[in-house]
Amino acid sequence: MPDRSIIGTVLGIPPVAALGVAVAFTGLGVLIDVLRIGTVGVIFKIGFFLGCLLAVMWVRRRSLFGPMVQPPLLVAVLIPVIVLLVGPPRSGGGMTETLLLVGAPLINSFPTMATTTAVVLAIGIGRLLLQRYDDPELRLRRATAGTTAARPATAKPTRPASSSGRIKRDGRKPGQTVADRARERAREKRLEAERAEAGDTTPAARPRGVSERRGSGAARGEARTSRSPRQS
Repeated sequence: MPDRSIIGTVLGIPPVAALGVAVAFTGLGVLIDVLRIGTVGVIFKIGFFLGCLLAVMWVRRRSLFGPMVQPPLLVAVLIPVIVLLVGPPRSGGGMTETLLLVGAPLINSFPTMATTTAVVLAIGIGRLLLQRYDDPELRLRRATAGTTAARPATAKPTRPASSSGRIKRDGRKPGQTVADRARERAREKRLEAERAEAGDTTPAARPRGVSERRGSGAARGEARTSRSPRQS
């Protein structure tokens, strides 16, 4: 996560605060050693190493550049300033004595500065490479990609290549040629014509039966009327 320190559950500090931590530890170590022995010593080494290490571990991940490159700058700025301010009194040797007074602590601090810079760079690069996987957006992308990859591909059922039992678009059955289909159509048309003719003749016979029934009904009516006068 971009706002976390090296510990995922602890929020990181801004780059200015990280610089202040390193300056405080380094300046305190240089001050104690200059007042104690007149040059940098063990106290400076411990304070410088701890300050730079704490800064690169506690700073936000997105602000790692400053703490990664600050160890040489701290040595080049703080040691000369503190030595000139609180160092041993000069005997008036001029510029040469001043350069020796400042250069000796710088030379003595070079091994510590190189070691601390290497450790800080290693921690910073490790955080840049490892902590990027703690980003919620990246985790969401990985989870989505994993779900998509794990989802089985549903293959569509393939239809059999054989066309048995199917009727083609032109009405042909499997194995039937165009000529056979034409003859079959002609036969169907003839059958339809015959059925139509039979349908025309069948209704003509129906009135005959109806007329016969009507005639028989009329005869029965006349018989009834002929009988009625006799009864009277």
